[in-house]
Amino acid sequence: MPIPSTPLSTPATSSTVVTPRVALAVATTLFFMWGFLTSLNDVLIPHLKAVFELNYTRAMLVQFTFFGAYFLMSLPAGRLVAHLGYKKGIIAGLLIAAVGALGFWPSAALRTYEAFLASLFVLATGITVLQVAANPYVALLGPEQTASSRLTLAQALNSLGTTLAPLFGGFLILSTTVMSGEQIQALPVAEQVAYRAAEAQSVQGPYLGLAIALALLAVFVCLFRLPSLAEATEKADSAQHTLLDALKHPHVLFGVLAIFFYVGAEVSISSLMVNYLALPETGGMSEQRATQYVSAYWGCAMVGRFAGSWLLAQYPPRRLLAGFALANVVLLGVILAASGEVAVYGIVATGLFNSIMFPTIFSLAIERLGPLTNKASSLLIMAIVGGAVIPLLQGMLADRIGLHLSFVLPVACYLYIIFYGLVGSRPQAASGQGG
Repeated sequence: MPIPSTPLSTPATSSTVVTPRVALAVATTLFFMWGFLTSLNDVLIPHLKAVFELNYTRAMLVQFTFFGAYFLMSLPAGRLVAHLGYKKGIIAGLLIAAVGALGFWPSAALRTYEAFLASLFVLATGITVLQVAANPYVALLGPEQTASSRLTLAQALNSLGTTLAPLFGGFLILSTTVMSGEQIQALPVAEQVAYRAAEAQSVQGPYLGLAIALALLAVFVCLFRLPSLAEATEKADSAQHTLLDALKHPHVLFGVLAIFFYVGAEVSISSLMVNYLALPETGGMSEQRATQYVSAYWGCAMVGRFAGSWLLAQYPPRRLLAGFALANVVLLGVILAASGEVAVYGIVATGLFNSIMFPTIFSLAIERLGPLTNKASSLLIMAIVGGAVIPLLQGMLADRIGLHLSFVLPVACYLYIIFYGLVGSRPQAASGQGG
């Protein structure tokens, strides 16, 4: 959907809309921020687990709450964005996330795990609204044939956020040694209370800073007269189509499944990588050393997204998507058959080829939808729940046939993505709908 080039305005005072390039630069800051907030959970989990002496099941409620918000709030977020439009939807998402981050202050004061989870759910709801608004907005900011390239570039900034957040959280939240339950019990009662209070409150400063940053970013977005792209919102939909109308387009339905399987495969691989690399027949390494390879996995994804942004502007996105998925099928095949360093570097390299998948699937799935774009975007963001479902299934499979062989499940996920790239992503007129 070509967007006419217009001069850059001075913020808030000019009636001139900024150019698509400037609008893209503003939008990509959002991708960095939600990547940062999402990755910060990896620091929050061990911290809260130690503070509240949680078992692993209760500690993982952090991720369950976070990903659960995508599933539960995607449709309401879609309605909100449809009502407000893309720009106001983005501002609303930032402010909701800011309220969630601010909620960590009273949560720490209350010193209850459930209060932290409630604040995290509000924070994740704001990020869900941002995802529903910003992903299609970036895809629509220019010619349709380069939508995948723009979205991949924005996702590269998301990866930068996921890389920096653990360093930030480790320095500010995990800067002191957390005592074990036995060590805490050995302290006098008054010192136990003081210690737990101090540890719970150690998240107050960082999340208060994030709340302020989110609010300032909302003001920053508000100051720019971004292109409204109203022709691709429900405000331009005189027929008032439903979610089912969006799913009647085969490339949308197949795209929802592709996002589900992609996110599931990516999260499964990263979640089980430490255990996999600790196996005697693969890396046989310590868990601490294995985390360095997990970092390399996400680093490969960031590098791949920067490179992929250029590649997608030069080559057909459908072929590149299928080719990258095929590369991961081959790599996982090597992992299933090999051992030692070959297996170690093979599993890390899958991050490189994961890089373009989410933005490319997303942009292909909303192609030529016009006012149905919001509906499809909500469905695609809801499909991120694959990040909760597929890892659970692979864990169950690993218990039955072993961790090594369980990687056959991500292989199946990538095979589906090959199908989507070659066949399922091609727009067709939905039955009873205009194309």
